[in-house]
Amino acid sequence: MEVADSVTCILLLILFCGSAAGNRKALYSFKAQENAIAMAPSSDNGICKSMVETHGYDCEEHTVTTQDGYILSMQRIPVGRSGGTPGNRPPVLLQHGILMDGITWLLLPPEQSLAFVLSDNGYDVWIANSRGTKYSKGHKSLSPKDPAYWDWSWDELVAYDLPATFQYIYDQTGQKLHYVGHSQGILIALAALSKDQLLNMLRSAALLCPIAYMGQMTSPLAKNAADNFIAEAVYWLGLSEFDPRGDAVVNLLKDICSKPGIDCTNLLTSFTGQNCCLNSSIVNIFLDHEPQPSATKNMVHLAQSK
Repeated sequence: MEVADSVTCILLLILFCGSAAGNRKALYSFKAQENAIAMAPSSDNGICKSMVETHGYDCEEHTVTTQDGYILSMQRIPVGRSGGTPGNRPPVLLQHGILMDGITWLLLPPEQSLAFVLSDNGYDVWIANSRGTKYSKGHKSLSPKDPAYWDWSWDELVAYDLPATFQYIYDQTGQKLHYVGHSQGILIALAALSKDQLLNMLRSAALLCPIAYMGQMTSPLAKNAADNFIAEAVYWLGLSEFDPRGDAVVNLLKDICSKPGIDCTNLLTSFTGQNCCLNSSIVNIFLDHEPQPSATKNMVHLAQSK
């Protein structure tokens, strides 16, 4: 059974990798569940319009340009839904994990989504989106179609993205910031905070699911991918973008999830490991936004950290 599970995970990942250059399509349509409909984005006009303002919150779109030319999207929720005075609230930066983007902090209803909860409790909330994700694909001279655009790993997130993001928020607010990171967001913080530049702008840090080494992962798919050097194989095949949202995967998952008796919440545990907070009412919303692309080089670098 263990061997069969391993082979299944590897085959699934190969499908993901083989679809790396595929078109990004929504994996699922939204089902008629009230709480799911309330969370569904109304358009593709950006995170503020599609995921924040629909819940009655003010939201600002910001962009940050890194020293190596990447243009990153950030969203700011300056006050809670009940209003208040912007500008004098302590800023908090939310940094997502690997193969995700800033929407991960907004997928649940407002009373359960960390970004909204913090905003309603007096914080000036800033949401980061790492390079290569849907809303951070800009660059001063490169296109995402260029292999050179994807020539980075989490080393560059440490050297360029996080410092640029910290500095921008500090300049905008004049205050030291709280930092909340998840997964890769912790890895890059632990590395970047070894520099005095960021420490001098930091008030506190909360580490959610911190990672430094991959050996203790609970995701069967990710663990088998790392153990069997799948990312290295994809890299040597010349696929610079690691995009899990291509046609092959979309069609496979649509077919699997349409079968009677198939619970796609359980299917997702192959990717996330055991997850207390995924349920059938939000799984369609989750799959409409995640996973997000990353650089294959980044996946190789992560896989080497055992």
